[in-house]
Amino acid sequence: MTILVTGATGTVGRALVHALSERGQSVRALSRDPSTAVLPTGAEVVQGDLTDPSSLTAALDGVSAVHLIGFDAPRGAGGGDALTTAPAVVEAAERAGVRRASVLHNGIPGGMDAAVQHSSLEWTVLVPVGFMANALWWAEAIRNEGEVAEPRADSRGAIVHEADIADVAATALTEAGHGGQSYVITGPESLNVAEQVSTLAEAIGREITFRELSDEEAIARWRSWGFDDEAVEFMTWTWESPIGVTPSDTVRRVTGGPGRTFSQWAAEHAEEFR
Repeated sequence: MTILVTGATGTVGRALVHALSERGQSVRALSRDPSTAVLPTGAEVVQGDLTDPSSLTAALDGVSAVHLIGFDAPRGAGGGDALTTAPAVVEAAERAGVRRASVLHNGIPGGMDAAVQHSSLEWTVLVPVGFMANALWWAEAIRNEGEVAEPRADSRGAIVHEADIADVAATALTEAGHGGQSYVITGPESLNVAEQVSTLAEAIGREITFRELSDEEAIARWRSWGFDDEAVEFMTWTWESPIGVTPSDTVRRVTGGPGRTFSQWAAEHAEEFR
């Protein structure tokens, strides 16, 4: 069967294209600009835009399963608004004969999650906690200053490797028994920020200084980076939220394999911090 991956050049989408290709699946990767998409050999890269459902007709032709994202830009400063076209995107998938869908939940109520849940598709919603890949935000400061500055040094989270999210999605898209499920996906261990920094230091073989910011300093920095009120509110909410603090067994239960550790992720990305 052919599986369409939207958001294919994003952190999770790229890992999902790789995971499906490794499983021998026929993968079609959606990109607004296929000429700039660098994806695993064997993936068919096609043009399309979720904000324009009429552009998806060719991309959906012959597709039996689809991975969907619910935002129209990469999450981050100034981006990540909920897709207002989500219902139309799902309707286009239904008309094309798509049977299964996975959706990457992004903290925005309604949107794509609600659209698939009110459809005829066999849906699975993926609810990952903080990404290990968010540590890349520290890369420039580590390379140039040898320092990480963050608030709430003792705040813990069971951050998750993007490849584990992709493996859960690939399983849901290719195997029966995952329809109607919302999976909270975590890493296998709960780490605080200082422990993450220490792990990165070990991976790159040099010391990294950790400096704790006050809440006020952190909020001011986020605003200087362009994060809007909604994003700032969400990030401060995570300081007190119990969600994602305790590791779940989702990765092992769904995929049959153990979740990847932050130490593994750090080793894979060490050159980006040197």
